Amino acid sequence: MTSATTAPPADREGIDPHLRNLAVVVLLGAIMTVLDSTIVNVAVTALGREFDTSLSTIQWVVTGYTLALSMAIPLSGWSVQRFGARTMWLVSLGLFIGGSLLCGLAWSTPSLIAFRVLQGLGGGMLMPVGQMMLVREAGPARMGRVMSIVSVPAMLAPVLGPLLGGVIVDNLSWRWMFFVNVPFCAIALFAALRMLPRDTDRSTDARLDVVGMLLLSPGLAALVYGLSEAGNGTSLTGPGFLFSVIAGGVLVAAFVAHALRKGQGALIDLRQLGTRAFTGATGGLFLYCGSVFGLMILIPLFAGIVRGESALEAGWLLAPMGIGAMVTMSVSGRLVDRFGGRWFAVGGMLCVLAGALALTTLAPETGSGMIMGAMFVVGLGHGMITPSLMSMAYQGLPRETVPAATTGATILVRVGSSFGTAATAVALQIAIRGEIPGADGGLSEVAARHTAETPALLTSAFTETFWWAAAILLLALLPIFAVPRTVTGSGRVSRKR
Repeated sequence: MTSATTAPPADREGIDPHLRNLAVVVLLGAIMTVLDSTIVNVAVTALGREFDTSLSTIQWVVTGYTLALSMAIPLSGWSVQRFGARTMWLVSLGLFIGGSLLCGLAWSTPSLIAFRVLQGLGGGMLMPVGQMMLVREAGPARMGRVMSIVSVPAMLAPVLGPLLGGVIVDNLSWRWMFFVNVPFCAIALFAALRMLPRDTDRSTDARLDVVGMLLLSPGLAALVYGLSEAGNGTSLTGPGFLFSVIAGGVLVAAFVAHALRKGQGALIDLRQLGTRAFTGATGGLFLYCGSVFGLMILIPLFAGIVRGESALEAGWLLAPMGIGAMVTMSVSGRLVDRFGGRWFAVGGMLCVLAGALALTTLAPETGSGMIMGAMFVVGLGHGMITPSLMSMAYQGLPRETVPAATTGATILVRVGSSFGTAATAVALQIAIRGEIPGADGGLSEVAARHTAETPALLTSAFTETFWWAAAILLLALLPIFAVPRTVTGSGRVSRKR
């Protein structure tokens, strides 16, 4: 059995031209799909005015894309096994380009929402399919460097998305938020046709686990929707939140029981993913995503509510995070391949923790430089954590489990991000109620009853919430220490602690 921990000796030291071409194709296709999830967020109000509809209705432009994205992810592993990675990459990219073009041509709110769903179905599979191709090609000796490449779109999305969206909304028609995808993805499509090898690693008799699909896809969508609603301020005792989260949780739990019973024929074969390396690394990644996405939600809110800055100005406060991540990501992948990922993940986590603790000292008069400096430190840690944890997750997994592992890890990142956003929003609401008597915790309600003391009280609520984000970071260290230590330079995995 070919193992994901065995690579040709000649390929151990560098990135060969074939892998480099593959990485270019994946980056070109994935970066716009990830950016698109944040570009549109800053334009929801403008879209509501354009189509003369309520905020709750136009919000489905964002929600529909998110749910379609979530529902498509579980199908990526099976589809690659059945039709091949190249075929699914081209199909997914085609769906995303077509959906983007139709969104730009939309004539009504229902048409825009429908086309966003189409766009999300294509975008949902692009990232996991691209990651599968890279992991299979790289082998263990180059896993850290490959994971550095895979992490670039996810790193840039929360930083560049709001900036690009703000520029488009302020200076161009809203339609260009979608038209901008077309030329970039067309180049990616052309590159894929030229550079991707023909599909040879596929199984024409791979059967779709229909029961698993009917449990996991809607369950994941319901769970993400409920968490997203909590992140938008929906009451945790309201029927909408409770029904979505409970129904989603029950469906996902039912899928887990089904997959463990069915084994190899399941949509995601969970039996093969029970290694300490996979569970520890993805558990740490889940908690880390929850914390860091919480930080990235709090900074724009603090800038807009307490400092009265625009979405574009708030976006600039996040930009140093991307710069910091690029500094460490450029070298961390190679070092992870050489020395193993555990201590780089721990060091990165402590670095992010230092940035989060700096944010707990914010005051209403704090300058932008201090916030940007803290986010730069967070970025330095982020560039170390993501390649390390993703590389560690694949330790010792056979090659045939790569689709299941990639799909499972992508789902955990998606749910972890939504969980972090929701937990941060709830913690902030509770903190606001504690600081401002009579407030319901809603930012709009607090802003409407603004007094001279409000900025200081709100700042105190924000800093309290930053402490919660720091606590989740500390908690993320526990599963990381459970990951076995890798033996460097050999492609083997040591089971020593």
